[in-house]
Amino acid sequence: MVTDDEGRILLQRRRDNDLWALPGGGMEMTDSLPGTAVREVKEETGLDVEITGLVGTYTNPRHVIAYTDGEVRRQFNVCFTARLVGGKLAISDESTELRFIHPDEIGDLPMHHTQQLRIRHFLEHRERPYLG
Repeated sequence: MVTDDEGRILLQRRRDNDLWALPGGGMEMTDSLPGTAVREVKEETGLDVEITGLVGTYTNPRHVIAYTDGEVRRQFNVCFTARLVGGKLAISDESTELRFIHPDEIGDLPMHHTQQLRIRHFLEHRERPYLG
């Protein structure tokens, strides 16, 4: 959950499904959880960030993804907050568009409900991270 000085949230329009989403991706064997977030934001947006907090953890036993190559996995997500420390906004091969979007405009975007949930939890300014 990367925000700018105006409180807008960084979103990418994904090339694979044309939906808007938070930057993110898979953890590599040499990554820490926060390190994964920093690396994925850099790879997908060109921006350098520093992790500042935790929105929550998201798991759902019914959220199983079957890939065309035969791999099947159960997804989970750890959603961090982050602040910009450098870099330059640049589209990767995973997205068609990158924008900082005002929270009031997010509801109008095509987006998976799991992304909407994370954004809603962030905007609620919860005292504790969501654990689910």
